[in-house]
Amino acid sequence: MNTTSNRKRRISAVAILGLAASVAATGTGLAATTPPSTVHATAVTAAAATPRSFHGTLPAPTGPYAAGEDVIHLTDASRPDPWVPSSGPRQLTVTMVYPAVPGTGTPASYMTLAEAAGVLQRGKTPASSGVTPQNLAGVTTHAFDGARPQHGKHPLVVLSPAYENPRMTLTSLATDLASHGYVVALVGHTHEDSGETLANGQTPPCAICDDPALDFDSVAASRARDVSFVIDQLTHGNSAWRLAHLIDKHEIGMAGHSLGGAAAAATMIADPRVRAGANLDGSFHPDPRPGQIDRPFLMLGTAANTDWERPWAALGGYKKWLTVAGADHFSFSDLEVLQEEAGFPARPLSPERGVEITREYVTAFFDQTLKGSDSPLLDGPSPNNPEVLFHH
Repeated sequence: MNTTSNRKRRISAVAILGLAASVAATGTGLAATTPPSTVHATAVTAAAATPRSFHGTLPAPTGPYAAGEDVIHLTDASRPDPWVPSSGPRQLTVTMVYPAVPGTGTPASYMTLAEAAGVLQRGKTPASSGVTPQNLAGVTTHAFDGARPQHGKHPLVVLSPAYENPRMTLTSLATDLASHGYVVALVGHTHEDSGETLANGQTPPCAICDDPALDFDSVAASRARDVSFVIDQLTHGNSAWRLAHLIDKHEIGMAGHSLGGAAAAATMIADPRVRAGANLDGSFHPDPRPGQIDRPFLMLGTAANTDWERPWAALGGYKKWLTVAGADHFSFSDLEVLQEEAGFPARPLSPERGVEITREYVTAFFDQTLKGSDSPLLDGPSPNNPEVLFHH
């Protein structure tokens, strides 16, 4: 397996946000000899050193519904926290995003102040960048707390973020899926990122992010246990979520970015309830073996992704492998949109286009595999999306 490529797709969005902010604050750029593992950061070159005020807005959902939001807190009493056993049972914070009636509810925060402070602290973001906990927490998400739900039952899609990255970095994808008729569970994996605010109000920092010997197979397997527990809590009687009746428990999918994509594969292997999975530019940990995943699977990544041949060959069900010309590792999350709004230079693929492509193809994949709606978008190259290349 390609170690450099693996490392590339584990680099933290939090760390890159800090790097970008530092570059903007100092007016310095990265040398052309930057190693491949950080090549996606080279686009973050000199920006104005003048302090600015950051006002972040994520792309609006494109479906017919509004996006409602609830944040729930779950405790798995049967399992100690895998990274900090002294903290007691595994605690998870999950953002539920669901199809809602437009014009109801109140605007939802992007994250708590403590979560935003954790992002900026871990990224070593200087004050001169203009990004503060207050304006980062206040990013416009187009989701609405307590919005009135649409009637009926909807497929459930679980989302898992990149290593070191809080769950909110997949908010654009979550709100768009909800607007197209999905209930989305955006899972925060405690002690694996810059901080998730728990039920007790604490926001513990990452316990594993600085471990050079970290076994990513173990992290993916732990996330699979997190996700199966979340599915249990959302689909069993006496559910932990007030709107669990919206979920069609027979139609469940999962998508993840980077290490979250590895977790999607690991979850499918461990939990047959997950009927379809998507890996957004992540290495597999470990590679699946033939016969382990015989349900639909989407691989959507960068052209630099060089270690998907073996997993592709092992996948036994309906499968698609797409690459996006000009994309880098964080084109599939919220990060680059927010960087652009903070004044950092443009990438070869615009951040808005990266989000648009991610949303279109992930939604089309789940429409086809969970809703049974044929999507011509997945049949082959499209003149409307010339950046998207089909493999095999």
